[in-house]
Amino acid sequence: MKQALTALVISALPAMAAAEGAVVTPYEGSFDDATFAVENAITNQGYVVDYVSHVNDMLQRTGKDLGSGAEIFKDAQIYVFCSAVVSRKVMEADPMNIAYCPYGIFVAENDDGVMIGRRDYPDGPMDIVEEMLDSIIAEAAEG
Repeated sequence: MKQALTALVISALPAMAAAEGAVVTPYEGSFDDATFAVENAITNQGYVVDYVSHVNDMLQRTGKDLGSGAEIFKDAQIYVFCSAVVSRKVMEADPMNIAYCPYGIFVAENDDGVMIGRRDYPDGPMDIVEEMLDSIIAEAAEG
């Protein structure tokens, strides 16, 4: 489960391509401001953050155990949540869309700056998930 949560590295608007399967939106501001904005945008739209994955903490901890001092991020977190309405729609269309639930939005900072992102989902029923996530990210990016 933790691997699946960590794998949720995801995106937004005005999105730019990142790694395959993810797009990101640059954020003009600090990492802390971005995390605050994302959490507020999620709750403002009526969702509850179920879990915050502290990805950077995990990478630093495991890096030491694996003998690597490489800094991947200055900081990185994933906000995990669900929408009963959206999830029901996508799973009624295809029950195997359960593989994409719960949904997540990440905030990360590296040498290029702070970014907010989401996973790129397959076309079709999952388009409504992308619309929901894009709406949250756009709200957060506005500050």
